[in-house]
Amino acid sequence: MTTITKTKAPFRADHVGSLLRPDSIHQARKDFKDGTITAEQLHEIETEEIKHIVDKQIEVGLELVTDGEFRRRFWHTDFQEHLNGIEGYVPEVGYIFHGEEETERYNVRNTGKISFNTDHPHVKEFIEFNKIVDGRAVAKQTIPSPNQLFNEGIRDVTIYPDIEDYAKDVIQTYRDALKAFYDAGCRYLQFDDVYIAGLSSPDIPFNDGEFSREYLIDLALRVVNEVLEGKPEDLIVTTHLCRGNYRSNWAFEGSYALIAPTLFAKEKVNGFFLEYDDDRSGDFKPLDHIPNGGARVILGLITSKNGELEDRDTIIARIKEASQYVPLEQLCLSPQCGFASTHHGNKLTEEQQWEKLKYIVDIAKEVWG
Repeated sequence: MTTITKTKAPFRADHVGSLLRPDSIHQARKDFKDGTITAEQLHEIETEEIKHIVDKQIEVGLELVTDGEFRRRFWHTDFQEHLNGIEGYVPEVGYIFHGEEETERYNVRNTGKISFNTDHPHVKEFIEFNKIVDGRAVAKQTIPSPNQLFNEGIRDVTIYPDIEDYAKDVIQTYRDALKAFYDAGCRYLQFDDVYIAGLSSPDIPFNDGEFSREYLIDLALRVVNEVLEGKPEDLIVTTHLCRGNYRSNWAFEGSYALIAPTLFAKEKVNGFFLEYDDDRSGDFKPLDHIPNGGARVILGLITSKNGELEDRDTIIARIKEASQYVPLEQLCLSPQCGFASTHHGNKLTEEQQWEKLKYIVDIAKEVWG
């Protein structure tokens, strides 16, 4: 295939973010909970493992590295519960996933006016992580999309009777978050968004709710775009659309067709990480709404849900198929999701995880040069 010059993030070979927690972290978390080690000792163990995976990501040829989300229990709640006006709690039931009775019970809720906490631990953690990377690769930070705060049951209508007022505060909170990460040295940041993908799922009904699907799609677009207003030009921001990733199971299915005319066409991010590892995501036709020369499309053709390596020729053929809708120079390759969106991790080994990431690098070199 055609040789194309490499450019800045998102990269030809990229990945979503989370990595399988090693046994040492699982044990340290248990020991901390049991009171046999201190928070400082837990932090030290996590730091050593983060150093290891940074080296490993560079070794397999990736130009970006993440901290594997090793200091988090869940991909979203750890960030959200440290915002002002949001708290974590244990609900009566978890989320229902395909193949699981329910997920581990944990969620967040709105308890007051929302704003960014200037002492947010994720910012401090990024500074420490970036020092570990030390310029050897691009340090990528992942956080839940602002739209995740619009999930059912989070907003307290006694605090925010008007969803537009709620949206206003969420937008300002995330503008402040972006500034804090930028000032901390972050130049590659990703919004993880299950909520937006849910708006495109016919399995999720909206007609019995207070708002129509069309209104919520429009609101989701406005929230992200207003967050990004005035962001520094050298801060790369992407959106990862996910249909759920919990112990190798998924929450819902449906193509991107319902959201593509709005979000793909108009969301002002630098790239979309899209799930395309099985038929749950539909075909590539919705990619036709991506503006030519606009956002990159990072094709999630490699699954993180099992350890079996996909057929190389099939993956290359699918990239070629996607290039009928988005020019090849706008395409990239990645897993469809992280390997451990929650501390439980998906059902594959660490060795298989690294094989998958190296495979992505090798295929990207073959396709783009």
